[in-house]
Amino acid sequence: MGKTVLLTGRPRVGKTTIIKDLVARLPGKAGGFYTEEMREAGERVGFRLVTLDGREGILSHVNSKSTRRVSKYGVELEALETIGVDAIQRAIADCDYVVIDEIGKMELCSGRFKDVVLEAVNSAVSVLGTVTMAPEPWVELLKRRPNVQVIEVTYANRNHLGQDIVDLLTEG
Repeated sequence: MGKTVLLTGRPRVGKTTIIKDLVARLPGKAGGFYTEEMREAGERVGFRLVTLDGREGILSHVNSKSTRRVSKYGVELEALETIGVDAIQRAIADCDYVVIDEIGKMELCSGRFKDVVLEAVNSAVSVLGTVTMAPEPWVELLKRRPNVQVIEVTYANRNHLGQDIVDLLTEG
């Protein structure tokens, strides 16, 4: 079983920025996805899912007609399950690291997503991800797994975590 490092922390503390930096620093090949905000006129209107091999789709948007809602956002399960789940499956098969940014309320709307996260964590490939701080029963079980280490990102430590995480994922 590979190692799993999950970053958690308050929104906008820099978890995705750390993930992007680490992907460039890790030896070997990484696959998977990260999420980024979509903004219009300075306002956040949604989230985009971007795979490490360049595919992207809309994860959620304020104008979505989806009946799955998290706060003001409609969650686009089709993009998550076709682009996101596929990126994780490809990374398990072909990469040294699986990147999953993020394991949060929107993503947890999908049973397929939860299944592939467990598949990644149970695989021989190391997993680097971000996870919600909010108490979610499924996430709490994931965090308690023996091969999972959770690191809280704060404004005070965010600029100093990179090498420690690389060491955790690459040692022995």
